[in-house]
Amino acid sequence: MVTAQEQVHIGPYWKNDDELFGIVKKELYTAVVGDIMDKMGLVHQFLSPRIQPLDAAMFVIGRAMPVLEADVFCEFPTGGHNALLTKPFGLMLEALDDLKKNEVYICTGASPSYALWGELMSTRAQMLGAAGAVVDGYSRDTKGILDLHFPTFSYGRYAQDQAPRGKVIDFRTPLEINGVKIMPGDIVLGDLDGVCIVPAAAEQEVFSLAIEKARGEKLVQQKILEGMSAKDAFEKYGIM
Repeated sequence: MVTAQEQVHIGPYWKNDDELFGIVKKELYTAVVGDIMDKMGLVHQFLSPRIQPLDAAMFVIGRAMPVLEADVFCEFPTGGHNALLTKPFGLMLEALDDLKKNEVYICTGASPSYALWGELMSTRAQMLGAAGAVVDGYSRDTKGILDLHFPTFSYGRYAQDQAPRGKVIDFRTPLEINGVKIMPGDIVLGDLDGVCIVPAAAEQEVFSLAIEKARGEKLVQQKILEGMSAKDAFEKYGIM
C-alpha cells in the first residue's frame, strides 16, 4: 500500500458533477475505474467491446439518458394498434430534445443493421450541453461528427438510416446492454479502451478510490522509472 507520507489525499474530491467530471477527464480512464469496480464486486460493468469511439481521442463522461429502440419493417405501418409506430422515428426527436447538460444519450434495442446516431443528432445534443452518445449499434455521418468533435461511441461507421427500420419507443427508462444494467442517472465513462457504467449508488466510493489509485499508479510508475522492480513496487504499494 502507499505510505502515509507518499499517499496523496485531499479529502472530498468534488462538490458537484462539473467538478467530478473535470477530475475524471484530467486524471482517470476506464481501466482504473473498472479495476475499482471489480474489487467492489461490480464485475459486469463494461459494455460490449464492439462499442468503440469514432476517434481514439474521444472521451465521454456523463449521466446516462437511456433510450430504447425497436426494429420496424416500414416507416409508416398501417393496421397496428400502437400509434407511436406511425410517427417518424417514434420518440427519437423527443428523446434528443430532452437531453440535459452532462448527459449521455445511450441507446439499445435495435438489431445492428442501421445507424442509431448521426451528425444532426450530434449537433442538437452538443447545443444542449450533452456529453456524448453511446449506441449499441452503428453511427453514420462520420466526417460531420468528427468535425464537431462530439464524443460518439458505436460499433463503427455504417450509413444505412434508421428511418424505415427502427423507432425509439421509450427514453429515461432502464436498459441492459451486454448484461450491464443501465439506470437513468448512472455514470457513463468511455475512452479508447471501451465504455463502462458506474451505478449512481456506488459513484462516490468508485471515483474516490479510482482517483487515489490513479494517483498511486503515477507514484509507482515514477519508482519504476527510478529503477524499482515490478515485484518490489507491488509489494510496497499494492498497485500494478
